Amino acid sequence: MKIRLAETKDAFALSALLAELGYEGTAPFIERRLAQLIADDTERLLMAEHGHTVLGFLSLHFIPQLALAGDFARISYFCIAEGERSKGAGQQLLAYAEQLARDRGCDRMEVHCHERREKANAFYLREGFTESPRYHVKELG
Repeated sequence: MKIRLAETKDAFALSALLAELGYEGTAPFIERRLAQLIADDTERLLMAEHGHTVLGFLSLHFIPQLALAGDFARISYFCIAEGERSKGAGQQLLAYAEQLARDRGCDRMEVHCHERREKANAFYLREGFTESPRYHVKELG
């Protein structure tokens, strides 16, 4: 398996993987959003592939902290293709992201994962994440 930064050619694969997560309808804007994230120095959009087949992706953001010495990294999206799960690709992609975060000066990583995603939550617990029960959202639409 190879891990690399996303490229504009990954738009279709990313849209398909996002659909697996329940985010349908990204095709009209995925290329624009992808270009925006690729250009953002605080973002690393990582692709896991075997040969020419995309196995999954992880979107990682680096966030500086005002009151703490270390920064933190946030996983905003993380998906391994349905037929590729439980084969180690997710662990490798996460380990790669953790090293990028350490290299960037982050001393912790966070991820928000809805409680309905039971297998994903179990994966994060196995990988050493702990649950943080408070997360508030306000729609701005």
